[in-house]
Order: sequence, then structure tokens, then C-alpha cells
Amino acid sequence: MTFTKPTGTAWLREMKSDPAPRQVLVCFPPGGGSVTAYRALAQRFGSGTAVFGVQYPGRQDRLGEPLVPVLVELAEAIAADLLAWPREVPIGLFGHSMGATVAYETARRLEDDGRAVTQLFVSCRPAPGFEETGRVHAGSDDVLIGDLERLSNDPESVRILRDEPSLAELVLPAVRNDYRAVETYRHVPGAKLRTPITALVSTADVTTSAAEAGEWRDYTGGDFELASFPGGHFYLDLPENHAALVDVVERRVNQALSGRNG
Repeated sequence: MTFTKPTGTAWLREMKSDPAPRQVLVCFPPGGGSVTAYRALAQRFGSGTAVFGVQYPGRQDRLGEPLVPVLVELAEAIAADLLAWPREVPIGLFGHSMGATVAYETARRLEDDGRAVTQLFVSCRPAPGFEETGRVHAGSDDVLIGDLERLSNDPESVRILRDEPSLAELVLPAVRNDYRAVETYRHVPGAKLRTPITALVSTADVTTSAAEAGEWRDYTGGDFELASFPGGHFYLDLPENHAALVDVVERRVNQALSGRNG
């Protein structure tokens, strides 16, 4: 069976096209990030999978648009765009760090509207009941850059923000906004998702332990799996992890599609 080809929208950018996709994976960037966070990974998916990225306001081609500091408001806008797609298109959601929570809240809104999600992938983010106690978003630029260095695979690549004030002025507003969205987010309890969840964690992530990632199982009435990869918080940027990560995603989505069509 083939499906109507989805198209880009105000919030969604096509990253890997497919003439007749069996499934569409929608990727949610981490805080401060843009769709380019998934550029390399998107190309590793095989035939039958189209990949779209969510472009948050205030960056790249949406640089002049107002930032959205409330995480659930991001989810509401993204869900509205996804609900405009043809309903026969199977949608999977993949979110990393902040993007994992935005993807979860988006899945809640899709399900509330009767739109099925094949699979929710949540990467390097504690389950929604976790409450951030830090207030990095209220700190100085130096504090903000310091936390980016802490999380980066290559801290040297972040230190340029200390040396180039014009670049920092361009980049840091979106980063600060997204830290605020994460640090002020509070989960509103409700029904468990029907969507199966796959939680992804890395061996050296300083933000999310395997135990914390495992708590995502409490947020779905469907199947749950926990998968681990080598590396730090941004393990998915490491090319050596791409093949294994794509294998997990494709296997889990195909399992869900087989169950739907069985």
C-alpha cells in the first residue's frame, strides 16, 4: 500500500524525500537547535521512509519570527500542522533532549484528535514527570555558554561564542528561550499514550541516566523499549552511531506498522 506524499509546512521541513513513503519520521531538534541537527542522520534511512524536521521559530529560515518560550505551545502548533497531513500517512515522532518532550506533548495532541502515531522515540531526556531545578535560562551568557560546552561532543566548537560576540548575539537568544521552555515545563497528568515508546539513552550522558530513561515506560499503554548507545548527550551526532540508531528506529516502526496491518 502506498500513501499520499506529505509536504512541508510552516513548521515542517522535508529532509529526506521518498516518492511513495510507507512511513514518515518527524524529528524534533534539541534546545537551541534547528532541522540541520538531523541532516546527516536523515540520509541514512532506506527506501520507504520520508524524514521531516521541525523548524522552531527564531532560527535559520524562521530567524525573524518570535520565539516561543512555552513548550506546550510549541507542541500545539506542530500538532496542528501534522493534523493537516493526509490521515493515511503513518507518522512516527523522534525527539532529542528538549525535542523529546515536545514530541511527547505533540503525540498527546495528535491522539486527542484521533490521529494515530506509529512510534514515539525519546532520546536523552528524562520522562515528563521530571522537573528541572536549574535556571540556566536566567543566567548570564557565560553561564549559558558554559552549559553548552558541558553537553557538547566538542567543547571547542562552542567556545567560539565567547570570542565572537556577533555570533553569540545571533545564536544565544534561541538557546536561552529553549532553556526557559525546558526549565519551566511542568507535566499535566492525563491518560497514557496509546503510542509505543522507545527511549534512547547514551552511556555518558550527564542529563539522563538509563533509570530515568526507563521511566518513560509509565507514559504509554503500548509497547516500550529502552536502547543504549555509546557517547555523550549528543551521541546521535556521531557518525559511528548512525547505522545502529537507524536500525532501532526502522525495526520499531516496522513492528508497529505490522501490528497495525495485521
